[in-house]
Amino acid sequence: MRPQIQDVVQVVRGFLMGGADIIPGVSGGTIALVLGIYERLVTAISHVDGQLVRLLLGRQWQAAASYVDLRFVVSLGLGIVLGIGSLAGLMGHLLLHQRNYTLAVFFGLILGSSVIVAKMVRPRGLGTGLGACLLAAGAACFAFWLVGLEQVGFHDSPWYFFGCGAVAICAMILPGISGAYILWLLGAYVVVTGIIHDAIKLQAAPGELLSLGIFAAGCATGLVLFSKLLKWLLAHAHAPVMSILGGFMLGSLRLMWPFQEDLTPTIEKLKLKRYQATLPQQWDAEVTVCLLLAVVAVIGVLGLERWGSGAPAQNNRLAKDASRS
Repeated sequence: MRPQIQDVVQVVRGFLMGGADIIPGVSGGTIALVLGIYERLVTAISHVDGQLVRLLLGRQWQAAASYVDLRFVVSLGLGIVLGIGSLAGLMGHLLLHQRNYTLAVFFGLILGSSVIVAKMVRPRGLGTGLGACLLAAGAACFAFWLVGLEQVGFHDSPWYFFGCGAVAICAMILPGISGAYILWLLGAYVVVTGIIHDAIKLQAAPGELLSLGIFAAGCATGLVLFSKLLKWLLAHAHAPVMSILGGFMLGSLRLMWPFQEDLTPTIEKLKLKRYQATLPQQWDAEVTVCLLLAVVAVIGVLGLERWGSGAPAQNNRLAKDASRS
């Protein structure tokens, strides 16, 4: 198949998602939702099932590719890999040396995204609207509590690696919840990223590679199973689901608060540092710049949503066509 303009567009969208996934506290699912491809992505992932296996065993390659929306998945996946690979170093530098300004931008991005999600709820009446508000408030409180938890101890066992992978990948496709942050809460972030770093340099021990394989299996299992649940919920309870996702995003703003005190000034590695949110002692130039950056980010994400606003109808139609294949 020859590359088309739409393939390039999907690569760009994946690039933005990959860049978001490497940011602590930000989810690639948020970007997918803003760009109007969230439901299509969830549908494509959920089609990794028995029907796909039967098509592959029957050598019905074209039908299998259509069923899993392969062209979309490959283009998006390529963009995600490019985004993670090219932006990881830059984001790490910014979060370490320009943390307040960088978090102000993220704060604005998530706040603007939550406005977009709120527009997707569309309650049909006063009762539905009140229920949506309650669900959003409950989800916001849960996310606010979640991002304030202390890290738990790590358990070096195959089942723990598997469970960490399954839980973290589920969080990664949920807007407002960072899979990397959940991995950190579970005490596995430093261990897993360390193994990946060693594997890239071909320095990982056989036991570490086995643990990484178990972790990857957990990711694959969690992604497929959770995507099926999400697909069902989006089809049968769209407004409540969007209300909950919007609440998650609002609650996660606690982690993106721009003004933070470094509790570990002697530690140089970002993944090992700890910060505590504070209030500015006075209104100075830094506060003004942070506010302006947040406002610009809100405007930017609303503009990004406008760019992707033509995608939802097309994406939903393509997803439905694939589901009927």
